[in-house]
Amino acid sequence: MDSPWLGPAPLLLASTSATRRLLLEGAALPVETTSPDVDERALEAASGGLSPVALAQALARAKAEAVASRHPGRVVVGADQVLALDGTVFHKPADAAAAREHLARLAGRTHSLHAAVALARGGVTEVFVETARMTMRPLGAPAIAAYIACAGEARVRASVGGYQLEGPGIHLFERVEGDHSTVLGLPLIPLLTRLRAAGLLRF
Repeated sequence: MDSPWLGPAPLLLASTSATRRLLLEGAALPVETTSPDVDERALEAASGGLSPVALAQALARAKAEAVASRHPGRVVVGADQVLALDGTVFHKPADAAAAREHLARLAGRTHSLHAAVALARGGVTEVFVETARMTMRPLGAPAIAAYIACAGEARVRASVGGYQLEGPGIHLFERVEGDHSTVLGLPLIPLLTRLRAAGLLRF
């Protein structure tokens, strides 16, 4: 399969997320990944109380620019996703008990997933954010416990909110508003639009 990519080297993803890499590879883009080595919680603590949207943008920018500084001349994509409910930011649960608490707070409510992307190229970084709104079904303690048993503790600890929509977490929702790639943490269509405008795609 011919790739639409015109860059002199593969797109460099400032993330070790398998989901984000698969999204880019599914779009026939050559991708290399590297860890940005950014302390997200320290950056958040030093941010001075940014809004959830601004926090997602700041984290994505920090990741992209950290990698771009180590790989000059490369096109680098950094991404981050912030889950917020009524202005409160949720992080990945530390264990199954924390996951139960997060899910109980989200159950029957609509929360936002703010997915930010930073595109670093030639010393310039462009940042954008897309938002998905996620309405979770009302869930009692038995349903939450059954879900965690089904998904497994490793999976619920791996994602903010304790769920992955591309896995058993799909059972938790009654409505999702937003692009699927935004939910997965890398808004693909807006990113491709920017790569195309930069002359990096064939079509």
